[in-house]
Amino acid sequence: MKITYYLEVLSSWCHWAEPTWGELKRRYAGRVDFEWKIALMRPEDFPVSREQCDWFYRRSGGTVMGSPYLLNSGWFEAKRAGHYEAPNLVAEAAKKFGFTGDEIRLAIAQAALREGRKVGDMAAAVQVAAKAGTRLRQSQATARQELDPKKLRQAAESKAVASRIAASTAEFHAHQINQRPAFVLTDAIGDKAVFSGLVRIEPLAATIDAMLADEAAYAAHQAHHGAAPKV
Repeated sequence: MKITYYLEVLSSWCHWAEPTWGELKRRYAGRVDFEWKIALMRPEDFPVSREQCDWFYRRSGGTVMGSPYLLNSGWFEAKRAGHYEAPNLVAEAAKKFGFTGDEIRLAIAQAALREGRKVGDMAAAVQVAAKAGTRLRQSQATARQELDPKKLRQAAESKAVASRIAASTAEFHAHQINQRPAFVLTDAIGDKAVFSGLVRIEPLAATIDAMLADEAAYAAHQAHHGAAPKV
């Protein structure tokens, strides 16, 4: 079974979904494959002012999630007119250097949504990612302990990374959904469940349990009765 998580690095709702993503990975480790992919927001999906952004944050973090903290709108820049591709490009580029987990994209999101850093700027996003990657490698005592910011930026600005993000964003839209976070669950017997915009664990976990149970039942049936007749 596999879960694909479609996200935008600067999405506040993806921020609120991260505890659910982490708990799912812990709870179903070894039984489910987990992968995240970028699904870029359109420029018009972003707030048009810090005031509007703060209004959204009060609704999502305060009213809906009941969080003890509000997100920081300091990352917002009117001059960008909704173009914040840089943090997503950097997070995707980090995969080339072995960072396929959540650490780099979470570091960039933390810098923006909690600290208000303007990671819409490529240099700022690279700086955050390189520092986080180097720190992670040092904690793991790996042979190569530095994530080179120059190489990371070169990768982030490459056509290959842009093409991968364009493809994953197209995949997201092919599911006929438009809300992030989105979770697409698939299993070995051809079932698929799509959740778009939900951040709480209960519906996801219930569906995963049901799909795993169905997979197990199919396997048990085949073990007892053999493969289906061909005619």
